[in-house]
Amino acid sequence: MKVSSKENVKPFKILPKVYGRVSMSGKNIMILLVEIKPNGVIPEHSHLNEQMGICLKGKAEFNSNGKKQMISPGIVYYFPSNETHSIKLIGNEVGVFLDIFSSPREDYIKRQKGFIKL
Repeated sequence: MKVSSKENVKPFKILPKVYGRVSMSGKNIMILLVEIKPNGVIPEHSHLNEQMGICLKGKAEFNSNGKKQMISPGIVYYFPSNETHSIKLIGNEVGVFLDIFSSPREDYIKRQKGFIKL
């Protein structure tokens, strides 16, 4: 068994006002804790990796293929491989999201130091 905590992994900057922490990564899945500061935006993008996650704190507007969805704590979301999506934080509270990627995001793994790789 392997365990990790937020305090053991320093965040890296993904975009202005957006920070990530790769907590753990295996051969087929990766856990990424994302923090978005107020007024933070993740512009429209897509990736080969499937992505699902849960909002832990804050509120955000997710946009995918022209469909907008308000996301708040406890809401789970999913983006299939190559689906274009964007995220805009709403309000003055920091947003915290736990994302799971399959396969792991190699671009994030290369930028993260101190995480557990299985």
